Formats: sequence, C-alpha cells, structure tokens
Amino acid sequence: MNMNKNEIKKEQPLKPSRSQTHPQNLSKHSSFNSPNQIQAQLFSAGPSASHKIAEHGRKMDKVESNLYKLSSSAFSDSCLDVGKDSYVEDSEHGTDEAQLIKAKVTIRKPEGMTKKEMKVTATPSLFFKDGKKRIDYILVYKKSSLQVEKRSTFERNLREEGLMLEREQSITNSDIMFVKIHCPWDTLCKYAERMNIRMPFRKKCYYTDWKNRTLNSLYRKTIQLRSWLPKNPMQLDKEALPDLEETDCYTAPFSRARMHHFTITNKDTFFNNSTRSRIVHHVLQRTKYEDGKTKMGINKLLNNGTYEASFPPHEGSYQSRHPIKTHGAKNHRHLLYKRWACWGMWYKYQPLDLIRRYFGEKIGLYFAWLGWYTGMLIPAAFVGLFVFLYGVFTMHSSQVSKEICQATEILMCPMCERSCMLQKLNESCIYAKVTHLFDNGGTVFFAIFMAIWATVFLEFWKRRRAVLTYDWDLIDWEEEEENVRPQFERKYAQVERVNPITGKPEPYQPFMDKLLRLMISILGIFLMISLVLTTVFAVVVYRLVAMEHFASFKWYFVKKYWQFATSGTGVCINFVIIMFLNVVYEKVAFFLTNLEQPRTELEWENSYALKMFLFQFVNLNSSIFYIAFFLGRFSGRPGKYNKLFDRWRLEECHPSGCLIDLCLQMSVIMVLKQTWNNFMELGYPLFHNWWTQHKIKRNEQVLKLPQWEKDWNLQPMNLHGLIDEYLEMVLQFGFVTIFVAAFPLAPLLALMNNIIEIRLDAYKFVTQWRRPLPARATNIGIWYGILEGIGVLAVITNAFVIAITSDYIPRFVYAFRYGPCKGQGYSQERCLKGYVNSSLSVFDLSELGPGHSGYCRYRDYRAPPWSSNPYELTLQFWHVLAARLAFIIVFEHLVFGIKSFIAYLIPDMPKDLSDRVRREKYLVQEMMYDAELEHLQKQRKCHGKHYHQEWP
Repeated sequence: MNMNKNEIKKEQPLKPSRSQTHPQNLSKHSSFNSPNQIQAQLFSAGPSASHKIAEHGRKMDKVESNLYKLSSSAFSDSCLDVGKDSYVEDSEHGTDEAQLIKAKVTIRKPEGMTKKEMKVTATPSLFFKDGKKRIDYILVYKKSSLQVEKRSTFERNLREEGLMLEREQSITNSDIMFVKIHCPWDTLCKYAERMNIRMPFRKKCYYTDWKNRTLNSLYRKTIQLRSWLPKNPMQLDKEALPDLEETDCYTAPFSRARMHHFTITNKDTFFNNSTRSRIVHHVLQRTKYEDGKTKMGINKLLNNGTYEASFPPHEGSYQSRHPIKTHGAKNHRHLLYKRWACWGMWYKYQPLDLIRRYFGEKIGLYFAWLGWYTGMLIPAAFVGLFVFLYGVFTMHSSQVSKEICQATEILMCPMCERSCMLQKLNESCIYAKVTHLFDNGGTVFFAIFMAIWATVFLEFWKRRRAVLTYDWDLIDWEEEEENVRPQFERKYAQVERVNPITGKPEPYQPFMDKLLRLMISILGIFLMISLVLTTVFAVVVYRLVAMEHFASFKWYFVKKYWQFATSGTGVCINFVIIMFLNVVYEKVAFFLTNLEQPRTELEWENSYALKMFLFQFVNLNSSIFYIAFFLGRFSGRPGKYNKLFDRWRLEECHPSGCLIDLCLQMSVIMVLKQTWNNFMELGYPLFHNWWTQHKIKRNEQVLKLPQWEKDWNLQPMNLHGLIDEYLEMVLQFGFVTIFVAAFPLAPLLALMNNIIEIRLDAYKFVTQWRRPLPARATNIGIWYGILEGIGVLAVITNAFVIAITSDYIPRFVYAFRYGPCKGQGYSQERCLKGYVNSSLSVFDLSELGPGHSGYCRYRDYRAPPWSSNPYELTLQFWHVLAARLAFIIVFEHLVFGIKSFIAYLIPDMPKDLSDRVRREKYLVQEMMYDAELEHLQKQRKCHGKHYHQEWP
C-alpha cells in the first residue's frame, strides 16, 4: 500500500527533529526509514510490532506537541527570520507543524547582538500558520451571527480578487472567529497600479553630490565643530532608532508594465506594512457581498453585524523583558513606546518618520502639527507670563488700585434689588488688585504680539508642511486620487456621468438633490446654534436669580462675596451644559453630514469637522462673548434700571470692572475642559482594556494570546478618526488667541496641557487603541482654514476687549484730557490721580422713596442730580466712546497690516526645496527614459537582434 506524494512531503521535514528526540530503546534505523518501509515492517511484524509502532506514533505526537509549544513561546520573545514567501494558498484549517518546528532552529537570541546588529523584526503571530504569509488585515465575526451567506459570498469574492484567507478561533471566546488576510505579490502589484501608489525606483544622488561640491572649507569646519559640541537634549539619538526604509529615493506611480524600473530587492519588504494594509482595505471597501451595484464594502458589513471589527494588526507587543539599549527593539511598536510614548520622553522631539511609517502620513502630520504648535507656544507663554508678572509687581503701585483701596468714604449704590446694601468702595480692594494683573500697560502689547504670533505660526507651519510632504513623498499626491465613498456609490449608482478628467463613467449627484440636502443641513446647523443661545440665556437668568439669593445668604463669607459665588456657580453650570450639548452635537453633526452624501472621504471629514467646530465653538464661547461685551452694558442706572421680563434686574459689572468675570469664565472652562478631555481620552480605554485583561487572566488555561486577539481586546480608534483630536487643539487655539488680552496666562496653560497631550495621545495610539488604518494626506485639511479664520477673529475680538471690556481707553482719555497731566502727555502713574472719582457718577438716594437719604456712586459718565440736566451723559462719555471706536479701527488696521506684510515676506515653500523639487521632476523624466531604453536594449540583445543607441 503506497502513500501519495503530498503525504511523503509532509512527513519528510519531521525526520531531523524525530531523530533528535527518539527514546533510547527504539532502533535508530526505524527513525530514518521512509513511510513505505515503516508500513511494510508494520504488516510483516504482526500485532505486537504494530502496537509498538502505534505507541511510538503517540509518543511522537506528544513530542511534536511539546516542540510546538516551545517554539511558540520562543517566537514571542525572539526575532524570526522569514524566508521567501510562497504564494500557494493552503487550506484554511490546515496546520503545518513541521514548519514551526523547523523554524525553531532559526531563532536569533538577542543577548548576542551588538548595536549594529539590532533589527526590528516581526513576531510569528503576524503570519499565517505556515510561518511565511504575513497577516495584512484582520476581520472578526461571531459564529452566532445570522449573516452567514453574506460573509461566505464576501470572503469568496475576496479570494477571487487575489487575497488569501485563514480562519482561527478565539482562545478566550469560543463564539469569536478571526479571519486573517494576506495579500500576495501579484495582488499587491495589481492594486498598487490601480491606486497610483508611488514607489521608489532609484536613489537620489544629484542634489547631495551638488551640495557636497559647493560646500566650502569654512562650512565643513563649522559642521565638524558642531559635531564636537554637546548634543541637543531635545533630539533623539539616531543610534536609538533603527534604520528605517530608504526614503531618499526618486519615486513614480507603480506600473506592472514598467516593473523593471523600480528597485525591488525583496518582494516581502518592497511594499511596507502601511501600504499593504491600505491596499487590502481598498479591496475590502469594493468587494461585493451580494449581487448588485450597491451591495459591497466592509463598512456595510460592519454596520449590519456581519463582521464585528476590521483592523490591521499591531507589530507585536509594545513591552519587553529586556532593556531596549542592550537588546534592541522587538518591533516598531515597542520602539515607538520606548522612544515616543513614555512620559520620560516629554522633552524630546518626536520621531516623526517612525510615526509616519507605522501609523501613516495622516496621523504623522497630526503629530507634526501638534508638536509644531506646542513649540510655538513657548515664546507666547513666556511673553504672557512676563505680562502677568508685570501686573504682579505693579499691583501695589497702581494709582487706580490705591484710590479704590483708600476710598473709605465713598458709598456704592446697591447692585441688587432686595438684599443688597450700600457698601464702601474700599471693599473692592482685592478685586481691583486682581483686575490689575490682567488689565495693565502690557495688555495692548500682548494682544498685538499674539496676533503676529498666530500669523507667524501659520506661515511657518506651511513651510514645515512643505518639507514633510517632500520627505514623505507627498508632493505629487493630489486630492483627485481620492476614491469615491462606497456610500456615495450605492446611493447614486443609477445616475452616472463621464468624469471630464478620467473619461470614465462615475456616480453623479444631481445639483437639485445636492442643493436640497445642503439647505436642510444648514437649517439644522442654525437650529443647533439657536439651542446654544437658548442655554446661554438660561444661564443668564440663573445669574439674575442667584445673585439675590447669595446676597441674602446666611453664611457671612458667601454673603460678602456674593458676586464671586454667582459667577463661579454660573460658570460650573455652564460647563456642565457645554459637555452635555457636545454629546448631542456629535450625533447631530454625524447625521447631517451623512444626509449631505459627500462624494469622497475627504469631503465627508471636512464637512463633519466644520459642523463640529461651529457647534462647539459657539457652545464654548457664547457665554464668554456675553460677559465680555454684554454684561453690564444695558443694565441702566439707579432709579431707572432695566429688568428682564419686568421682574429681574439685569446684572451689573463689579466696581472694578467686568474683566475679572471674563478671566474667571475663561480659566474655569479652559482648565476643566482640558482636564475632562484628557481623562476621557485615556481613562476610559485604559479602564476598559484593564478590565478585559483582568477577565482573561482569570482563565488559567490561557497562557499567551496571539497578536490579533490582543488587538481585538483593545479599544478601536475614535469613529471620526483625528477629527476629535484636531478639534480639541483648534478650540484651545481659539482660547489662546481670541480673548488673550483678558487672560495672558492662556498660552502657558495651553503649553503645559500640550506637553501632556502629546505623550498622552502617543500612549493611547501605541498601547490602548487598535492600530488604525494608515492613511495618506498632504496637509491638515480644513483645519488650516479654520485656524486662519480664528486668527482674523482674534484680532477683532481683542480690539473690542481692550476698547470695551477693559478700562484701558477710559484711563487713557482721562490722563490726556481730564487728569493732572492734561495737555502734557501720559508719563507716569501720577497722571491717573483722581481717575476713580472721575469715573463714578452720583445718585440721590431720596429718589427711591421715603426712608432713603444721602448719595451713592455708580460706574457711568452721567451728570449729577443737582445739575441742570440730571443723569444725562456727560462730554467725557462721548470722548471715551470716540476713543474706543478710534482704537478699534487703528488697532485692526495696524495688526492686519503687520499680519499681511509678514505673510507676504514668508514664502510657503523654502527656496532650496522648491528648486530641489523642480530639479527632481526633470531628473525623473530623464531616468525613466534611460531605464526604458536600457531595458529594451537588453531584451534585443537577449534575442540576438541588433540594437542602436537611439530610442527604438
């Protein structure tokens, strides 16, 4: 009885391992016999021999099982050398144990490695069971799911597209199945050509050689001298990072017809992991699961429960028992954790090239922008701190503070109807000193500085982005290469038109349908903004009601500082409402964006991001705008106060001004929001992942999970990708710039938060989230336009804050027109002598009715009751109003002029980079021509034909 060839091939690799593990009582000759000889001996020796051989077989199975466990445990702690890939698809449920046992010999022990030999390699859990085919993507489904037919059709179509699949059951949950996907070389090449993926075909040499030739001896000596100086502590040591893929190469869109142009040294590494994942995701998005044009895409299958999740796997564990300095990194994830996500790296520059390689260009650009923004906050924080310290040192010498603290005889009019009593002006001494910290001579300078800072930040970011897009080979990657969303294809599959660029038919959204959907979306935005304004009005009503109750409170401390209690509780209530509405806005924005049916993913993200920004910006800043520009402006005067609904008297500013309320509102919202966001971003996934691992560890049978199951137990990335991350930072940028004249410590708080935010986001991406799909992008998208809009709004807002909210303009007018230095110019604090008395008007209490007598003061410029026109606005009021309007106009024109001049002086792309890009485009055309000519000449020579030097 003979065995087939497949069985013989399967048994032969087991011979070396069996010969080394045989029991001593068995014959050595039998261990090396062929399968046919073993069977012949079995039939000739009789039952006893067959029993011995059967027992020998059981022992060998046990030995193989032990070897399999040993090899699996060794694989998880070592690096595995993977040979050339075999693209023959195996059975989905087959297990090639011989390959795993054989692979044990190739395990490399890290203890004997030197620094030069350290390499980052993948763990065995990133491959199929044969140990050769790399896992490019993971699909997860439940056995109990009823969508069996759709899943079977979808996976069959994936195989027809050229992908290889392998199923494996979960170790911790018997209902969970994993589908491992591998994309072979031919399929990679086919879709790389369709997706216009640019690949390297020759190393850059021209620019480097030209630069070396033109360097003079003095410049070379300068470089040599700098190498002897101490290294920058903020930079990562290059020896700590492994050599990444070669990026200094010329690239061109991949083409199978011109494959000989490209530098293909190893088919396994020519397409990196990010590119392989993007290709597989492209196939998953466009593979049908039922007959019909609209029945396709992994997103639809995720929504209807056919699959539970889909994600590219992480490159192994981020932790190791051995130090990275002596044993090297296990994988790029481990390297990112040690050199980027650890809190000890908070002062180091980020390894952007490694981030881009692992997570893709889109996430790399986010962290590059976040790092650039954080670095630019350093000078803004120092200047803001200097302005604040200037207020601290001049607080006691301020003439205005002195007069308020010494006004023991001036009585202020009651600030509420029933419970408020007359109070002396000197009781506001503390408020006056605190107000001076934020409202001093450096306020105008800092507002101008921050407007210029915002322009410089944005202009230099464009230069930084240009350098990154060049280094990451994104110069020629255009938006037109974006693919149509599957949802758009399903919706408008019946309506097609020819694309004027490609000349191919594509789904088309009629103009009237697009206009109608857009109008409904705009209406929804206005409704949500109206809801925000309604909540602000509700908080205003609360403040009006609460101030009466706090003024009559039993506790002396609350009764004395009832204005602070009213503002503080109002801010806290407003913050709770803000966080609640943010959840509502997220769902509404998602619904409205899907209603618009954007054509591409980029259009969807831009539309959703704009809605979320509008909602949250209005939600966060509406109460701040109310305090800055409306609080105390329409309250009226004593004896003729304006009332809301003829019941509640409108709130007035404190005798020291409204700026202290604005500072309190901004500081509380900014600090609480950043703290809450950081907790929710890291706290929730950290707790969820800890609880999942805790449940797994309780199962003693689970020794070690494969990488795909570890990733499944992690939290998925946010549904909206980086939108939430950008949104948080852009809103913070608004706090830093829009009302910075009232709160100069905002840049310092933002800097401290961002230092934590970078490492917190890094830790979250590396350890707590599944690996997101590596996506490409050339810029930060619509966020740059939003940042520019915030910069323009900041100039206008700061001009109004200085002119209207602060007392800078009234003090300026008094010093030049009414003070002791009248006509001499403002030279020192003595010019403000008498300013407090000049800014307060007089009211006759007897006008309130019997039982009231005497006079009280209030903040306004009105004639006294004994004048011919009592309580009429004085000439000083009109001088102050004119000066405020003049300041707004001059400030805006001056700052906008400086901003425009700076933007004109700073080009978007460095001159040397522009020349380099143009030169390389020329060289690419020349090299493509030479490569094609050389290839054709070799073909002719091989066929024995004559060839010439000219183009055939």
